Amino acid sequence: MAKRDYYEVLELGRSAAEADIKKAYRRLAMKLHPDRNPDNADAEEAFKEAKEAYEVLSDPQKRAAYDQFGHAGLESGRGGGMDPSEAFGDLFGEVFGDIFGGARRGGKQVLRGADLRYELELSLEQAVFGYSAEISVATLAECESCTGSGAAKGSTPTRCTTCAGQGQVRMQQGFFAVQQPCPRCKGRGVMIEKPCDSCYGQGRLRRARTLSVKVPAGVDTGDRIRLSGEGEAGRNGGPAGDLYVEVAVQKHEIFEREGADLSCEVPVAFTTAALGGDIEVPTLKGHANLKVPAETQSGRVFRLREQGVRPVRGGAVGDLYCRVVVETPVSLSAAQKDLLKQFASTLDGQRHTPRQESWLAGVKRFFESGPVK
Repeated sequence: MAKRDYYEVLELGRSAAEADIKKAYRRLAMKLHPDRNPDNADAEEAFKEAKEAYEVLSDPQKRAAYDQFGHAGLESGRGGGMDPSEAFGDLFGEVFGDIFGGARRGGKQVLRGADLRYELELSLEQAVFGYSAEISVATLAECESCTGSGAAKGSTPTRCTTCAGQGQVRMQQGFFAVQQPCPRCKGRGVMIEKPCDSCYGQGRLRRARTLSVKVPAGVDTGDRIRLSGEGEAGRNGGPAGDLYVEVAVQKHEIFEREGADLSCEVPVAFTTAALGGDIEVPTLKGHANLKVPAETQSGRVFRLREQGVRPVRGGAVGDLYCRVVVETPVSLSAAQKDLLKQFASTLDGQRHTPRQESWLAGVKRFFESGPVK
């Protein structure tokens, strides 16, 4: 009996997103599960069909092969072959195993599991001082039901008669001879007559795992933390891949970071800027006192040594750069406005605004030079 289109089984379009595939499968599983339909063979068969469709479409590699080649692009039947990406990996592993991580063990093609990537968002404080995070990662792990063998409980894989359990066959044409994965067992060296009901003979299942990640102090956006052996499970007993946790530091409300240094803007009252005084500024370690000298102009930068970040790879602690922004008072009363007017009248003819005077001089020179011809 010809298999139905997997998208048709799940009642989805071919452009369905991963979340839509999961939602459609859950809906059908709730409706067709054998526990809800006792003694209903049609419902049981439809449930298995939906499960098989979900296993393929929820796996990016299998889905890509199915979209391109249909059912022919996947293993034949529900037995224990590999999907096309596995067969391709076997052929490459045979020729370029030392380069791409493939190896042979007991005649079988053994492949290392894929590395995974996880983006971990941290606050600036967590990145600077270190943090212990719990993350959930969906990965292909060894099937617990069959312990990775792919065979159903109570059964064992049998030796492939085509390759005599070697997992490879020798092909010769003229003077040339090459060994390649056995076309019958796809390089495993064994055949699975009764595949595991949980993993359909693949030996691996996609599961969500919770892992603990210790983030060292001083990390920054783009830094990676390697968790060895926490990637996807290998094939045919191969080693697991690694998980790379990539750090992304969130934007901070006050501070900006550039390497080991921090910077921030500090609003200063115009009276303090004119007369001088002490102000309190924030640091990641608490508060610090900043002495503002008299006649400080807006935009002046003050440096607080060793109030920045200690780099994760070692080195001197960075500094904190505070950029002064002189604030103009608002919501003035009539009396305050009169006082400012009286103050302004005392400035006539005196050099109290050096930036304004130099700017006006520049404007004058600009117009006197005339337009560029």
